[in-house]
Amino acid sequence: MTMGVLIIVLFMVIPLVVGFYAAGKSQNTSDDYFIQGRGMGSVAAFFTVAATWWSAFAFLGSNASFYTEGPVYLTAFAWNILFGFLYFVVGKRVWFLGKKFNYVTPSDLLGDFYNSEKVRILVGLIVIVFTIPYLQIQLTGGAYLIEVASGGVIPFWLAALIFYVVIITYVWVGGIRAVAWTDIIYGALLFFGLLFVGFYIANVVGGPASMFSQMQESHPNHMTLPGPEGSSGYATWISLCFVTAIGAIMGPQIWLRMYSVKNGQLFNLMPFLISLVAITYIGSLFVSWTGVLVMPGVENPDQILPLMLLDYAPFVIGAIVLAGGASAAMSTANSQIHAVSTVMTKDFYQRYRNPEAPQSKLIQVGRYFLLAFSVLAYFLALFAPGLLVTVGLIAFGGTAQLIVPVIGALFWKRGTASGAMAGLIGSLVFIIAFTFIPALVSPLGLDPAMWGLAINTVLFIGVSYATAPRDQHVVDRFDKALREFRGEEGIEDIEASEPKEHIPS
Repeated sequence: MTMGVLIIVLFMVIPLVVGFYAAGKSQNTSDDYFIQGRGMGSVAAFFTVAATWWSAFAFLGSNASFYTEGPVYLTAFAWNILFGFLYFVVGKRVWFLGKKFNYVTPSDLLGDFYNSEKVRILVGLIVIVFTIPYLQIQLTGGAYLIEVASGGVIPFWLAALIFYVVIITYVWVGGIRAVAWTDIIYGALLFFGLLFVGFYIANVVGGPASMFSQMQESHPNHMTLPGPEGSSGYATWISLCFVTAIGAIMGPQIWLRMYSVKNGQLFNLMPFLISLVAITYIGSLFVSWTGVLVMPGVENPDQILPLMLLDYAPFVIGAIVLAGGASAAMSTANSQIHAVSTVMTKDFYQRYRNPEAPQSKLIQVGRYFLLAFSVLAYFLALFAPGLLVTVGLIAFGGTAQLIVPVIGALFWKRGTASGAMAGLIGSLVFIIAFTFIPALVSPLGLDPAMWGLAINTVLFIGVSYATAPRDQHVVDRFDKALREFRGEEGIEDIEASEPKEHIPS
C-alpha cells in the first residue's frame, strides 16, 4: 500500500514540476496563457488533443461497456476516424480563421460570422453548461482511481481534493502550455499502459487467442450485436459514433487546441494519428472479456478494470496503471477547466464587463474562474454525483449541436443568426426533453442528440432562408478569408491579421 501511495505522489509531482517549468517560458500575455500565443508545436499539439480526447469516461467506461454490452464500443474505432477527419476538415479552417481574425473562443468565430451578440452569448453558455458535467465526471473518476491505487489509504474526498489542488496549481501558473506539456507525458503513459495491461490480463486465460475461443464457446452473444442484454444494436453503434466524435470536437477544450497550433500541417496528419491511437481500445477489450470469463456478475461494471488489476496483477503494476487512468482524467479535466475559464474571461468578462482590461488583469481573472469552476466541480463530485452523471450523458450531445452553425459558417454563405439560434435552441429543447422525461422515447432507438442534429439542421436552413441575409460586408470578409484558405497561399505560416474591431485582443 505504501508503494501505491508513493506512485501516486510521483504522478502528482510530475505535472507540478512541468507547470512551474512552463511558467518560466510564459510571456505574461492573455493569448499566451489561453492559447500559447498560437505557437504550440506539433508534438505537443497532437498529444494534448489525443489526451484531452481520451478521458476517465473512456478509460473506465470502455471496459464497462465491453463487459456488459458486448462489442458495441468497438465503434470507438469509427468515431476516432470521424474525429480525426473533422479535426482536419473543420479544425484546419477554424485554425486559419483564428489566426486571420484573432479568435480565442468558439463564440469569437460564431458570434463574428453571424454578426450577432445573441449567438455569441448562446454559444458561450452552451459550451460552459455542457462542459461542467463532463468535467465533474473526469474528476470523480480520477479521484476514484487514486483511492483504489492507494489501497484505500487515500479516501475519496481527499483523493478528489488532491486532484483538484494539483490541477489548479499547474494550470494556474503555466496556462495551456503547462497543460499541453503534461499531456505529452500522461498521453504516452495512458496509451501504452492500457495496451500493456490488456495483454497482461489476457494471459490469465491463456492469452488473447484463448480468450476469444473461450468467449465464443461460453458467451457467443457477447461477441455480436446487440450484445448479451439485447440493448446495444446498430442504433447505439451509430449514435455513439457520431455524437461522441462531434460532441468532443465541438468542446471548448478542443477549440482552444485548434487555435493554439503553430503550423497547419499537423491537421493533415491528425486523421491518421488519431485513428492509430484507437488501437489502445484493444487493451480495454482484452481486460473486459477476460473479466467476463473469470469475474462474472460484477455489480458495478465501471470497476472491472481496477478489480481485475487488484486480483490478477502485482500491486505495483496495478497502481501504475490506475495512476495512468487518473492521468487520463487529469489530462481531460485540466483542459476543460482551462477552457471554461477562458470562455468566461474572454466572452463575458472582457467583452461585457471590462473591454479595456490589461493583459495581467485578464490572466488574473482567468485564474479566478479556474479556481471557481474547480471548487464547484469538487462539491458536485461529493454531493451530487448521481445528478451530474445523468446530465453528463447529454454533455456530448449538447456540444455536438454547435457543429451545424459551424458547418454553416465554414461552407454556407446564406446562414443567418436567426437560423443558428433557432437550430441550437430547438435541438437542445428536444435533447433535454427526451433525456429527462421518462414518457418520451427517442425514435428508432437513436440517441436524442442524433435527432437533435437533424432538427438543428432543418431549423437552421429553413429559418436562414426565411430571414434576411447577413450584412454583405461580413459575408465578403469571410468569403475572402476562406478563398485564401482554399488557395493555400501562405496557409501554413499565416500571421494573425485583420482583427475584428469589436473582438478584444
